Amino acid sequence: MCFVLYAGTTNPIPRRTFNKDAPDLSVESLTERDAWVKQYFSKPEVQYIGSTSSCGCDFPHAMLQNGQWPEIDASMDDEKDEYDVARDISNRQNCEALATLLRMTGDKSVELFGFWDGDSAKPPHARENISADTLLDSNFRFKEQGFYEVYL
Repeated sequence: MCFVLYAGTTNPIPRRTFNKDAPDLSVESLTERDAWVKQYFSKPEVQYIGSTSSCGCDFPHAMLQNGQWPEIDASMDDEKDEYDVARDISNRQNCEALATLLRMTGDKSVELFGFWDGDSAKPPHARENISADTLLDSNFRFKEQGFYEVYL
């Protein structure tokens, strides 16, 4: 199962197909399978945003644990193995690319909704207002079932 991320904007974000030979963010139109997600957005355009892994798994995310999200502490970086360090680098690169992509929309704010693929029956569990700079914070993680209004 993969983490998926959707963005609501005033105008469509130019589409980008995922290319495994040159991984970058992808932007795809909603399909019949995921059209249900539009109900949670106030913005007229909703699109799927894929990370460098094609799904959203390379965006930093936190899973609910006993009804709460874990605390993230970047000060524990010296305890990470090579896999964790590589994942953190990928997460940061994806968040930087996402912040850049969102700023290019020209909107004052953009809506984001992230969840585990297959959890389509679940409404947002948390709502937050954040700045685009928050996406660049080393402690930032998209909360499972989290809905964000990102101020640009």
